[in-house]
Amino acid sequence: MGAPLSHTLSKEERLCGRNAVSALLAKGRYGVAGCLKYCFLSDNGLAFSRILISVPKRSFKRAVKRNLLKRRIRESYRLQKDLFGPGKDILFIYTPKEVLPFADIYAAVGEAGKALPSDNHAK
Repeated sequence: MGAPLSHTLSKEERLCGRNAVSALLAKGRYGVAGCLKYCFLSDNGLAFSRILISVPKRSFKRAVKRNLLKRRIRESYRLQKDLFGPGKDILFIYTPKEVLPFADIYAAVGEAGKALPSDNHAK
């Protein structure tokens, strides 16, 4: 049994760059889990998964609320990232019009992690 994934979220685990984001949006598969819509791309060619979080400005005009929700999603992912496995690019989009408590967001991220296909087979 390998070493467990650490519960950190480093800079390289965040998805950034126009090419990577456009590839995720073009080739990714979408799904809905609770209060989150997610898009994932199974093979990013790296040994770790990368995430991108979006909270629409149309729904939350104040940056304080958008940042609060992004922090809650990031923390939920950080605590459950072993559900997602390595080598995926993931986009989370927050869909409700109201600020939900951390427990609801945590459950939605966990549901998304269980819904993603696991790539345990050898390539």
